Amino acid sequence: MSLEVQVTVDAHDPGALAEFWATALGYRVQPPPPPFTTWDEALEAWGVPPEQRNDASAAVDPDGHGPRLFFQRVPEDKTAKNRMHLDLRAAVGLTGDERMTALEAAAERLVAHGATRLLRVEPAPPLVGGNIVMADPEGNEFCLD
Repeated sequence: MSLEVQVTVDAHDPGALAEFWATALGYRVQPPPPPFTTWDEALEAWGVPPEQRNDASAAVDPDGHGPRLFFQRVPEDKTAKNRMHLDLRAAVGLTGDERMTALEAAAERLVAHGATRLLRVEPAPPLVGGNIVMADPEGNEFCLD
């Protein structure tokens, strides 16, 4: 049996969060099915009321290799630290100052798209290479590793 992985994230604004993560990962917001050219066109044709048109969104790997990220609207706020988070591998194979410079560049790019920088963890060889803890626009933590 073969399984595909989908990561599901609760959100207040699924469309905006899908856009953020698509930018962060080099993904794209999942396009509507043919023959529709926009989601508004599809949702209108399906009779979805305007107030429900941002109830869900998804970001997909354009090459089809990475997991699909699915964002679903929920009424409650995030209240505690994530028990699971994503690591964005922005400095694979790099060490020391070179690694931290690459992570800082990635952090700056994501902050420009709505992320928040939370904490920089300095390298402490041999076990800790250094990383930067971030939060997406709705406060979900992730690491630049």
